[in-house]
Amino acid sequence: MNRKIGFWEAYSIGVGGMIGGGIFAVLGLTILLAKGAAPVAFLIAGFIALLTAYSYAKLSVRYPSEGGTVEFLVRGFGNNLFTSYLNTLLLASYIIMLALYSYAFGSYGSALLLGKEILLIKKLLIAGVISFFALLNFLGAYVSGKVEDAMVFMKLGILLLFSALGFLTGDFSKLSPNNWESFLKILVGGLIIFLSYEGFELIANTSRDVKDPEKTLPKAYYASVLTVITVYCLVSAVAVSNLSYQDVIKYKDYALAVAAEPFLGKLGFTLVGIAALLSTASAINATLYGSARVSYLVAKLGALPRSFSKKVWKEGTEGLLILSILTILFAVSFNLENISIAGSFGFLLIFSAVNLANFRLADYTNSNRWISFIGFIMCAFSGIVLVSFNLKNSPESLKSLTLMLIGTFIFEIAYRALTKREIAPYIDWRLRVSESLKEESFLKLKELVRKLKEKLGNVEVYLTGNSLKGKERTGTLRILIVHRKPESAEKELEKIKEELNIKNEHPIYFVIKERPEKEGRRIG
Repeated sequence: MNRKIGFWEAYSIGVGGMIGGGIFAVLGLTILLAKGAAPVAFLIAGFIALLTAYSYAKLSVRYPSEGGTVEFLVRGFGNNLFTSYLNTLLLASYIIMLALYSYAFGSYGSALLLGKEILLIKKLLIAGVISFFALLNFLGAYVSGKVEDAMVFMKLGILLLFSALGFLTGDFSKLSPNNWESFLKILVGGLIIFLSYEGFELIANTSRDVKDPEKTLPKAYYASVLTVITVYCLVSAVAVSNLSYQDVIKYKDYALAVAAEPFLGKLGFTLVGIAALLSTASAINATLYGSARVSYLVAKLGALPRSFSKKVWKEGTEGLLILSILTILFAVSFNLENISIAGSFGFLLIFSAVNLANFRLADYTNSNRWISFIGFIMCAFSGIVLVSFNLKNSPESLKSLTLMLIGTFIFEIAYRALTKREIAPYIDWRLRVSESLKEESFLKLKELVRKLKEKLGNVEVYLTGNSLKGKERTGTLRILIVHRKPESAEKELEKIKEELNIKNEHPIYFVIKERPEKEGRRIG
C-alpha cells in the first residue's frame, strides 16, 4: 500500500493544528480570569484534550478515513439528523477558528505596524488575510506539506526561545497560589481557551495515508498533545511573570508580544509579533483549505467525492467563497471573548460526541470504554460550566455562541427539507470499500503465505496488533513477514500481491523484518 506519512509528519500536523494562532490570541483572556494560575488553566484544558485524543487514536486506527471527525460520528451514531447537525456545527466551529486566527492576525499586525491597536486597521487586516488566501486558492496555489512542517518547528522554536529567555527576567512570585483566582475562574480560564487545543484531530484526516497506523497514530496523537500542553504551560508561566495585570488588561489581544519586551525589548515584541503573523497565516491556510473544506463538502454532498484530495484544492471554490465571507463577517462583528467562547464550546460539544461515539464503539475499537466515557463527561460538564459562568458574569459574551447554535440548527433543518440530502453511511468511499473487502482480505492470507514460502523458502508470517482481536476490531490487517533478506522479501511480496489481485483498497498493511515481534500469531 502507498503509505507515506510517518510519525514526524503526523506529529507536525497535530502540533501545527494546535499552535496555529490560538495561544497568541487568547493568552490574555486566560490571565485575566485565572491570574497567577494561568498555567494551571492551560493544564486543565490540555488534560481534557488528552482524554479526547485517546478516543481519536482508537477511532483513527479502526476507521481510517479522510472524513476524520465526521466519519467517527457517523460510525458512532449513524447517518441521521443528529450527525448531520454535528457536522454543520463542526463547520461553524472551523469558521470561528478562522475568525480567531484572522482576529489575532489583525491585532498583532496593527500593533507591529503602528505600535498599538487601531480598530480600522485591524479590521482591514482581518479581511485582507482571509481574502489573500482565498485568492490564492482560486488561482490554484497551495502551501506544500514540507513548508508547513518547517513552519511548525519554527513556531515551536520561537515559543521555546521566548520561554527560555523569559525565565531570566520573570517575577515568578506572581505564580504563587496567593495570586490565584478561585477554582471556578481557573477552570473557566482553561475552558475559554480550549479551542487552542483544537487541531490534534486533523491527524485523523490523514489516517489512511499513515505508515504503520496502529503504532504511528497513537504516538502522534499523544506526543503532539503533550508537547503543546508543555509549551502552553511554559509560555503562560513566562507571560504571567513578565506582565503586570494592568498590561494584560490594556494589551490582552496581543499580550504575548508585550510579554517579550522585558527581556528582549522592542526586538522581542517584533519577533513574537512576526511569529504570530506567520502562525495565524499558516493556520488560516491549513483550516480554509483542509478541515473546513471537508466539512463543507460533507454538508453539501453528504460524503467526500472520489476526486477529493487534501493536497491539491481544485474544487470547492463555491465553498471557499462562502467560508471566507462568513469568516470575515464573524471576525469583524464580534470581540475576542465572543469568538473564543463560541469556538471553545463548539469543540467541547463535538469532542464530547466523539468520546461518546468511542464509548459506544469500544468493542470494535479495542478501547477502554471508561476512558472515553470520562472524556465525554468532562467535555460535556466543561461546556455547561463555560456557558453558566458567562451567563451569570458576562451574558454579552454569549451572543456569538447563541447565534452559532441556533443558526446551524435552523440551517440544517431547512437545508435537509429543501434538498432532501442525507449524510452518507460512509463519508470516505475508501473506508466503505475496505470494510467490504475485509472478509476477502482474510481469505487471501492463506494463499499469500503459501506463495511466500514457495518463493522465499525459510519465511515466517504473523498476524499482529489489532488483527489478533478479530475482524470486528480490525481496521487494517497488520501482517508481519520475517525473512533474513527483507529487500528480497519486499520484491517478492509485490509480485505476489499482483498475482493475488491485492489492491490498495484491501485493508492489509505489510511489515517486513529480520526478527519476529513479541506478540503475534503465526499463519500457516
